[in-house]
Amino acid sequence: MDWELARNAFWPILSGGLTGTIPLTLVSFAIGLVIALFVALLRLSPNVILAWIGTAYVSVIRGTPLLVQLFIVFYGLPNLGVVIDPWPSAIVAFSLNVGGYAAEIVRAAILSVPRGQWEAGYTVGMGTARTLRRIVLPQAARVSVPPLSNTFISLVKDTSLASTILVTEEFRKAQEIAAGNPDQILLLYLEAALIYWIFCTALAAGQSALEKRLDRYVAH
Repeated sequence: MDWELARNAFWPILSGGLTGTIPLTLVSFAIGLVIALFVALLRLSPNVILAWIGTAYVSVIRGTPLLVQLFIVFYGLPNLGVVIDPWPSAIVAFSLNVGGYAAEIVRAAILSVPRGQWEAGYTVGMGTARTLRRIVLPQAARVSVPPLSNTFISLVKDTSLASTILVTEEFRKAQEIAAGNPDQILLLYLEAALIYWIFCTALAAGQSALEKRLDRYVAH
């Protein structure tokens, strides 16, 4: 194994993670959370049609591979005259995917809030929307932190699929270097895996710290 190559390749691969993987993860996750909240509320709606729309969305997203979703957005939509550049395509696909998975987490978190909290809001004159925003969602947020954090960490790794639609991120950088050094592919891909592991380990530590902090505000 060429350890000098590994040393020289470390920063370009890490740079791909810092300038590609992490921003792609953050933007997609933020948009995905907004989608998730909207879909979760659709699923909880007493309106049968709205609830069906939310259920159908979750079913489609969770029932199809992320790679296929990426290809549909980037390679498929141009057949309909909709051409999207690689980066926006990746953000669209990842956001929609996160929205489908996180919607069930958000819905379960909202349902975990006791019904009495809703009634308390109504008692003091709050409407449904205000009760949801000021009483229910803050409590649901604490419940949803662990599973949403896991979704976020999974997304960090899933962004490697963006390399298939020409997005320059960490794995794409490793592929580019490996193309010029085919006899060192194993070493370079192991190096990329190490950097992903470092990212995910740091995020897991942050998740643990956040959970402990939030736990202070929960009555035991």
